[in-house]
Amino acid sequence: MADQLIRATAADGGIRIVGVVTTRLVEEARQRHALSAVGTAALGRTMTAGLLLASSMKRPESRVNIRLRGDGPLGGILVDAGLDGTVRGYVDNPETDVPATPQGKLDVGAAIGRNGYLYVVRDVGYGYPYSSTVELVSGEVGEDIAYYLATSEQTPSALALGVYVGPGGVEAAGGILLQILPKAARDESLITVLESRMAELSAFTAKLREHKTLPEMIQDLGGDLGLTMLPGNQLVRFHCPCSRDRMLGALKMLGAEELQDMIETDGGAEATCHFCNTVYHSSSEDLAALIQDLESQRSSEVSS
Repeated sequence: MADQLIRATAADGGIRIVGVVTTRLVEEARQRHALSAVGTAALGRTMTAGLLLASSMKRPESRVNIRLRGDGPLGGILVDAGLDGTVRGYVDNPETDVPATPQGKLDVGAAIGRNGYLYVVRDVGYGYPYSSTVELVSGEVGEDIAYYLATSEQTPSALALGVYVGPGGVEAAGGILLQILPKAARDESLITVLESRMAELSAFTAKLREHKTLPEMIQDLGGDLGLTMLPGNQLVRFHCPCSRDRMLGALKMLGAEELQDMIETDGGAEATCHFCNTVYHSSSEDLAALIQDLESQRSSEVSS
């Protein structure tokens, strides 16, 4: 199944359901960052969560940043996801490995750490971004995001995030989010429905590995609640807008003296994008051209 995001409503619009398959984009992240299995699961869950959170925003340029900072060996995780279906991210220590749980599963909670904070920033496309901080619940990502939604956004939510990493890479990844919308938040019967569906969500990754489709899983979750599948399935992908020109622009901000030192000491410069691990090289000639641009700008400012 292609990486895509599907939206639906149920209970006369009182429940919002969003599902996303992220298998290919998580595998791309694994390869780009040379991630361990548990690092792949941690970053994959967070990227999937980012796409689910961004899906409720309105303006095309809207984006969500998620940062997890725990006391585990993986260090921090940073993800940037947009309403346009693009997502990118990285972990501080991509080669981290930890023992599996007694059930033989990847122990994402131990890798991230169970003590720390989850930071969420919503950039709605205008004005100042909205930011929230909550303590980590378990470090397993899904529980932490659900806790954030309940406490910071006052939105009762059930969330499943899953990444299955096999010997050859990512075999299945994705997530499903159920939320009771504000207009129905006081309906206690819907809260009961939400709680009853959480057990079904726990089998999400297994169903994905069995090639069950998102529409089928969403039908199972909300088919008895007047489910309406919304049109316009959205493709999602790993994408980073970094470029060589942006890298040169960042170098230019260092100033002429620093650039000249790079020329004399290193004969050029090298920069690596944290989000996608792309390496950009600039020669001494490139740096000399930046210095010339800076001097030209300075001359123009003086003459004016």
